[in-house]
Parts: sequence; C-alpha cells; structure tokens
Amino acid sequence: MKTDDGRIENVRILITDDNAAIHEDFRRILTASIQDDASLSEAEKLLFGDPTATPAHHPAYALDFALQGQQAVQWAKRARADGRPYALAFVDMRMPPGWDGLETIEHLWKEDPDVQIVICSAHSDYDWRDIFERLGHSDKLLILKKPFEPIEVLQCASALSRKWQHERALEAHVESLEQVITARTEKLEAANLQLRHLATHDALTGLPNRVLLDDRLAQAIAHADRDSQPFAVLMLDLDRFKLINDSFGHRSGDMVLNEVARRLQGLVRSIDTVARVGGDEFVLVVSPAAARADAEEIGERANEILSAPFQVEGVDFRISSSIGIAFYPTDGGSAESVLAHADAAMYCAKERGRNNCQCFSPGMKSVALERVSLESELHQALMLAQFELFYQPKVDTASGDIHSAEALIRWRHPQRGLIQPMEFIPLAEESGLIHEIGAWVLGEACRQCAVWQRAGQPPLRVAVNVSASQFRRGDLLEVVRGALQKSQLDPRFLEIELTESAVMTNPEDSAAVLEQLSRMGVLVSVDDFGTGYSSMSYLRRFPIDKLKIDRSFIAELTTRADDASIVQAIVSLAHGLRLKVVAEGVETLEQLKFLQSVGCDQYQGYHFSEPLPAAEFAELVTRWQKAEDRSSLDDFSRTHSKLSAYR
Repeated sequence: MKTDDGRIENVRILITDDNAAIHEDFRRILTASIQDDASLSEAEKLLFGDPTATPAHHPAYALDFALQGQQAVQWAKRARADGRPYALAFVDMRMPPGWDGLETIEHLWKEDPDVQIVICSAHSDYDWRDIFERLGHSDKLLILKKPFEPIEVLQCASALSRKWQHERALEAHVESLEQVITARTEKLEAANLQLRHLATHDALTGLPNRVLLDDRLAQAIAHADRDSQPFAVLMLDLDRFKLINDSFGHRSGDMVLNEVARRLQGLVRSIDTVARVGGDEFVLVVSPAAARADAEEIGERANEILSAPFQVEGVDFRISSSIGIAFYPTDGGSAESVLAHADAAMYCAKERGRNNCQCFSPGMKSVALERVSLESELHQALMLAQFELFYQPKVDTASGDIHSAEALIRWRHPQRGLIQPMEFIPLAEESGLIHEIGAWVLGEACRQCAVWQRAGQPPLRVAVNVSASQFRRGDLLEVVRGALQKSQLDPRFLEIELTESAVMTNPEDSAAVLEQLSRMGVLVSVDDFGTGYSSMSYLRRFPIDKLKIDRSFIAELTTRADDASIVQAIVSLAHGLRLKVVAEGVETLEQLKFLQSVGCDQYQGYHFSEPLPAAEFAELVTRWQKAEDRSSLDDFSRTHSKLSAYR
C-alpha cells in the first residue's frame, strides 16, 4: 500500500504457528517470485466473476512470525503503535502449551480490530458455528484446512490484503470527507456569525446599528420599568461633516467617522451603548441616568472630545456636534418616541448655533414635525412647478456693463410663501432630490436665457451653481448637453459655478470633466474661492475661466486689513493665471471702489441689485442699457442712485 509520502509499502502479514517448519512453508509461498500470477488471476476471475480482469501484479508481502499467541499479540501491538499494522494474520488453531487459536484471535482483535484472520487447522473436531459465534467478525474471518495448497494461501493473502486495503482506503476517504465537512461547517458557522454581526453592527465603525440599538433600548426600558430607574438617549449629529466628504473624499470621511466612534466609545461605560444610525448620526444610550445633569455632562464631554483636531490628508480638521437629549419615561414611553424626541432636540441644537446640546422640551416636537413636513412637501414641489429662478446681475467693475447673471433658485410655497434656498437645499441634499432640482435649474436657466435672446435682449451669459454631489454623480456632462440642446442655447452663454471643495475632491476626475465642459464651449467658475483647500498646481491645470471671491472676505473688506490683503492676493493670483475675478456679496460703494482699485473684473451683490424674478431682471437690464453716462467711472454714486429707482 501507499504511505503518506507516496512510497509503496509491502503488505504486512503475521504468521502464528508453534511449528517453525510451517513458518518456512509460508515464507516459501508468499515471498517467492510469484511466477504463478497469471494462474492466480485466472482463479480470481473464476472466484469473483470478472471476465474483463487483466493479470494482476500482486504486492510483495512483509512477513513476521510468532510461535505462540502471546508473542503474536505483542507483534500486533508494536506494529499498530508504529503505524504499520498487519493486513492479515494466519493463526494455527492448536499451539500448546500457550493460548489456542481462538484466544489468540480474541487478543489480536483487541489490539487491532481491523486485522483479517485466517484460521489454519488440521483437525475436524471443531464446531465452526460455535467458533463464529464466539469470535464474531465473520466478515474478517476465513478458515484454511491443513494441509493446504500454495494457491490457497496466495488466494487468501491476495483477497484479504486487498479487502483490508480497500477498507483502509474507504476509512481514509470517509475521514477526509469528515474533515472537509467539519472545515466547511466551521466556515459556515463563521460566516453565519459574521452575517449575524453584520446584521446588527455598522459595517464601517463596528458599532451597533439600528437593529441592535432597538434591542438595547428594549432591554433598557425593561430594566427601567422594573427598577424605576430612567435612562437617557443622546442623538448626536456631526456639524458640517459634509464639508469633509466634499473636500477630501469619502475615504477621509470614513476615517473621521471611525475616529469619532472610537472617541465616543471611550466616553461611556461598558453598560452603555454607542450606536451609529446614519451617515454622521450617532446615538448614546446612558442607563441609568440618575439626573438630567448627568446626561448633559456627557453631551458636553462629547463635544469636548470631538473638538480635538482630526488629521485629514495632513490637515488638522476640527468638527463639532449638535446633540439632542431625551429621557425615558418622562420624554417618551416607547423606544420610538424617546428617539424621535432626542432627534427633535438635536435639530433644535443645530438651529441654536450647533456645537451644543439641548434637552427635549414639548415645543421642540412641532419644530421637528415642521421639518419633516417641509421635506415631504419638497418631494412634490418640483412636480407642482413651485420652483422658480431669480437672477442677480454680474456687473463689470470698470465699465458698469451687465454681461451675465447668476441664476438663484427660490421655492414659492403656496402656504409658506417664498422660501430661500438655505432653508430647503440642505434638505434636498439629504433626501437625494438635489440631482433632480439641479437638473431643473440648468434646464430652466438655459431656456430663459434663450427666451431673452429671441426677445431681442442684449446677449447675456447665465451662471448656474452645481452642487458637489451633482458634480460627483458622473452625469453632469449629459445634463448640461441636454439642457443646451433642448433650449437651443449657444454653450458660450452658459457658465457653470462649482465650489472649490467640489473641484478638489478628486482632482484628476475633476480635470477631465472640466476639460470636456470647456471643449463644449461652457465657461467654468470656481465659487467661494478661498474657503477650501486648493492646490495651486491643480488650479493651474484646470480649464477654469473665473474665480469668485467668497463673500466672507468682502463683508469686512474695508475694515479688516487681512481681508483686504487676501482679496488683493486672489485678484493678483487669478490674473497671473489669466483668469477673471468676480466678487460676490458687494453691498457698499466703498467695497466697490476697493475692488476697482485692485483690478477685480466683476462684482455682484445688493449694492447693484438683489436677485430678481426673470421679468424684473429683464426690465432692469433694459433700463440700465438706456441709462445715460453709465460708463463714467467718476459718477458711481449717481448711477447707483439711478438704479435704486428701478428696484
């Protein structure tokens, strides 16, 4: 047979007989050169009925001899211990003065239950049925009458050794299958364990998810009802977390979320729960909370530990959180109600300036319901044509000419009146409606611009803001192309405004998109410039036409020397890169004069005009074009006073 390392090993046979001459007979028969292989094969064909069998090459046999049964058992014990057991044993029936054959066989099978036995006996005074009943294992037992023919010995050796080998192979195969089944069972159990973990834990942070949170809340309620000990639920939402994703990408955002999870876990006890229930929303279940002040202290400590800087792409980034706190059972008698009230308190914390925590009070519920109602109505606003665009002129700083305008969305709600974008755009981004709304803005702005041109208005370029999520979605080119084709507007009259952070999220992909927009003939502006983390090397490579200076630098332009220096540097940088510069948020004549002095190309803001509906904007442009001496640089006050009559 084959060993574990693939070598061919002789079949081992044990001869047990008290007559040494018999040993020599077995040696001569079983270790000869087996010239009778062919005749033996013919006999096997007659015995097994296999007419297609070919002449067999029988294995060589390794023989061991014992004169007494005790010695045979010792040989068998040693062979099994060495891992080289006997395939079969020829055992004489009578071996005085020691054990007889039956007792020897019984002891052999105790040491090795698999060994095949051939009983050799010259006597006929045995009741073989009694022998089989005593020994059992009749499938491993043959009887060979003395005197025997060599062919009989060879047949017994060949048949029983093959049978033994087949049984061993079968056992090995079964054992192998059992190992495979065991391994697969262990893998399935591990997979099931992992699935159960994934079903109840957040895949990113490893914190409990909403499913496990519900279970923990149910347990907390049961303990609170039994022991009359209330518990607190803290709903925590990260402030301005979207800026991290927009500026550095989702991978960096995930790193921050993992660090937030680690810090929050270190804040509470092992009996408390920290769960992640949304993108940047976490829930803390503090049980029991002895007093209101305890939960408030945890909320304050949460904001304190989150105030430590996070390393994002080599930049120290600081975040804060808005936290709402609700108590069971005073603020809600169920898991759903206490969570809802903690959520309402959290939104109240955001409205009160962020980076603070608020405990729930009944008045907060109406605020939360109003927000939910507004989000629900937002889904219908587009279908009901409740959106409209206002237009704010972009004015040439030197000449006062109007060559372009920025399209700004408004929501004309049937009950609430005109809603400003800051009130519903964040909701649109959270709900995913920003893509549909953004596509509508592009289409409507192009349509209106084409209408003005067909009506004989002087050619104007319209600028449209594109959100970071719209830009990253991957279909901006198709949306722009579709809007231009549908309106039949020349691409040079469309300007796309992108925030600095949106452009820098993935500079390589951004450059490819901007390049294709430029080839279409569409102008590109970088909005809110100076508030992000632009790399000048990337900015130089982008096909950009304009930079828009963020209004935060314009607001205190004439009172803060630092802001004035920043604006002057941005203008100089842009002109060095052959880019136009637009200042937004210009509200005073002094701001305008400073921008003129540093060579800023265009401006927009309430100093010239607030955003106007399409009809009023067209009227403003017409009157402005007819105004006398509008190009005089020494008469800004008179021209702007004249404009005030048109507003």
